[in-house]
Amino acid sequence: LCPCLIYGAYVFLPFDAPLLPTISARLVYTLRCAAFATFPIVLGMIVSGISRLCSSALEPFGELQREVEIHRTYVSQSIHLFILYFFNMAVLATYLPQELLKLIPLLTGLFAISRLIFWLSYAISRSFRAFGFSMTFLPLLAMLLWNLYGMFVLEPEGLLS
Repeated sequence: LCPCLIYGAYVFLPFDAPLLPTISARLVYTLRCAAFATFPIVLGMIVSGISRLCSSALEPFGELQREVEIHRTYVSQSIHLFILYFFNMAVLATYLPQELLKLIPLLTGLFAISRLIFWLSYAISRSFRAFGFSMTFLPLLAMLLWNLYGMFVLEPEGLLS
């Protein structure tokens, strides 16, 4: 489903990436796009704080209820995946040709939507969370493989420089 979503958005959404001739401009563009991917994480932190305040637990540092634990786990996993996603997108932005830089905001949007789907499905039932997680993890894995291919096959002479 992820490749179909990315391809459909790439073809049908009417925007193009700005002209980014230098690596530093590409990294700034990636950083600005990545700021939007933090929206589901910040939203999760807000909901986690509210659910902790509204919890009926007598001990604030005692064992967490399921409602509180869901949001806390979501935020923790999202932060870990965001770090991996961001670093892979930053490396990807250095290897992509100019005409494919439109993928950076599309991958960012996919990350944000995937995390929200994961959160919703995790709150409904823990057995349904695999769909949202795979929509986050599989593009991350594809970016990692492309980055390794770019580093070791396309430009092995520039690996350490």
